[in-house]
Amino acid sequence: MRIAPLSLLISVSLLATSAFAQDTATVTGIESEISKKQAEYDNSTVILEKHLKEESQLQKQLELLRARSTELDKEKNQALDAMNEMYRRLIDDPTLDISNAQARYQKAVVDHKQNKDDISMQLAAIASHRKDIEQIRVAKHTQLNTLESLKEQLATARVERLRNEFTREGTLEVNHTINCKRTETLAACEQRGQQMGLQKATKRFVDQIFANLTEERLVEPKRNLAGAQVKILSSHVVNSAFSGQGNYNVNLSVTMRGDVNSSRLCSLLNLDNRFCADYGTPLAGSYQPNYTTTYSDSQLTFSDSQDNSKVVSVSRMSEEPVSDYSVKKPVRVEPLPDLKKSKMVELTLRSNVYDDEVFIDGVSFGSTKLTTSLPVGFHNVEIRKRGYKSYQVRLELNKSQTIHAKLVKKPEPVVAAITTAEQPSSAPAASIVNKTNTASLVVIPAGKFKMGDINGSGLANERPVEEKTIANSFAMQSKEVSVGEYEQFVANTGYKTEAEKNRGCAYYLNGEPVWEATLNWRNPGFDQDSDFPAVCLTYNDAKAYADWLSGQTGQLFRLPNEVEWEYAARAGKETEYPWGNEIGKNLANCGWCGSEWSNKSAAPTGSFSPNAFGLYDTVGNVWEWTNKKSEQSDVAVRGGAWNFAPSLARVSTRLILAPDFRANYIGFRLVRER
Repeated sequence: MRIAPLSLLISVSLLATSAFAQDTATVTGIESEISKKQAEYDNSTVILEKHLKEESQLQKQLELLRARSTELDKEKNQALDAMNEMYRRLIDDPTLDISNAQARYQKAVVDHKQNKDDISMQLAAIASHRKDIEQIRVAKHTQLNTLESLKEQLATARVERLRNEFTREGTLEVNHTINCKRTETLAACEQRGQQMGLQKATKRFVDQIFANLTEERLVEPKRNLAGAQVKILSSHVVNSAFSGQGNYNVNLSVTMRGDVNSSRLCSLLNLDNRFCADYGTPLAGSYQPNYTTTYSDSQLTFSDSQDNSKVVSVSRMSEEPVSDYSVKKPVRVEPLPDLKKSKMVELTLRSNVYDDEVFIDGVSFGSTKLTTSLPVGFHNVEIRKRGYKSYQVRLELNKSQTIHAKLVKKPEPVVAAITTAEQPSSAPAASIVNKTNTASLVVIPAGKFKMGDINGSGLANERPVEEKTIANSFAMQSKEVSVGEYEQFVANTGYKTEAEKNRGCAYYLNGEPVWEATLNWRNPGFDQDSDFPAVCLTYNDAKAYADWLSGQTGQLFRLPNEVEWEYAARAGKETEYPWGNEIGKNLANCGWCGSEWSNKSAAPTGSFSPNAFGLYDTVGNVWEWTNKKSEQSDVAVRGGAWNFAPSLARVSTRLILAPDFRANYIGFRLVRER
């Protein structure tokens, strides 16, 4: 039963009372704002769904108009043929009436033109609708980030309120009676009675604190975890007396202040411990990842193209555990295991090119012509040469074989040239791609994983959870593409980003995306160096860089699709983040994540330790573009950003954007195909 607030406390500090009222008002105000923003977000969701349905109807109508266009075109041609025939007959018979043929053709022409106009109007309506959809989606993302930010503030306010409620001061009067022992003096009995009275007062004070907690129902069951204590500030005897039966009665007035192990407040409120970081560190001071496996570039795997369900395993190597999540350590790589020395057969390889490289089961064997001995069984063979499509085959080796591989040259990529007039006389010649553009690749092994909102704390577009298979290993850039790397591309091609050509780039101001014409990847609105992630880039800007890098290296680079991105970001984990289900503090660069860049700017790439696959900044820093299918209108960005709430930096979070959207919190990284 809840005790009346002042049934035991005779007086309470006015300052404390004011603080409690202020705390409650703060929490209530934030809760009210959350309710308001949630309603706005839900309303935007309804409006978006309505617009998407309308767009679908418009698309269906467009398809009907296009289908009718084919019919009308056919009718127009038939009417023209009929009219021409009538004209030929008119030469022999001038009295022939050809008005019906003329009317038919005229109607066919009018109908065909009207249908073309209808198609143009329908396309314009769809384009206008698409703009509305894009605006609604951006507004939804803003509302969502604001909503999650308010939840961050609410959690902080709840912790502060609970701390203040535990540490309140008050004066309590208690009455206590004891029986004096025959063996003790009156002074000793008096001292014992007063001591027990103080104990009674402190116990009642603690009971009163718990009874008057705003979230008493949530905290009371965990009372033994709170570490609540009482400090006696002062006490005095109001009155006392001995009775003729040997009893001692004392009435005490005790002024006390509560205390609590503040680092435990989050556990009491079922909150992430980072909200109590300022009061102590109940969690380990640093993250201790247990990385059991890492992979090198020479261990890429692939499966038979006729059977994508079979995943070829990769050899394992060990890696030293990382002792501090904020400090990067070198990886110690063990040598590959020896091949089985069972029954061996001879394999001979030939190709139509020179200076190629042969990979057998992911291990380089040099160039052709090549003869080697391998164990009986299945083997994956690949022959690569820069500028050529790689030759791949999976064969069952049970007797000596010879393979004659034919490599086909890749088409030359189209690269924008810088004319003499465009290039300053002092500018250096177009540079060759720097090693840093490709040296930071890590191998993502083949495997299976659960994709989506595994833990049930995500958004609707993260469900349902589905099991996905990555049949082939691939290489991925360990870091987001940097300003320096993008600069190299621009210097080589003269490319102009969409932000530089039109309207600039968006940034957040008071929780709203605002367009600023002067912002672009060179000037994103915050100070940056060459090792910062390149931002203010659209989907097409990222693709242009990928196409250029492919042409420079002779290898195919592209944006990762969503399945590849999430699989690589999870790195074998089913938690919200690489280190667990709590964001922690200063483990990544996102809003309210405790880093020096949080809510200020992007951080230099690789400022935090990588996940188990060796990928940096899959949590926070900047959202990353993913590849879209040809029939898709919109694109997903993944990973969260420096000015987005931690709940939006989870590994399964996805935001949907128009391909031409750009902001100073969106960048990208690439994958390299085999």
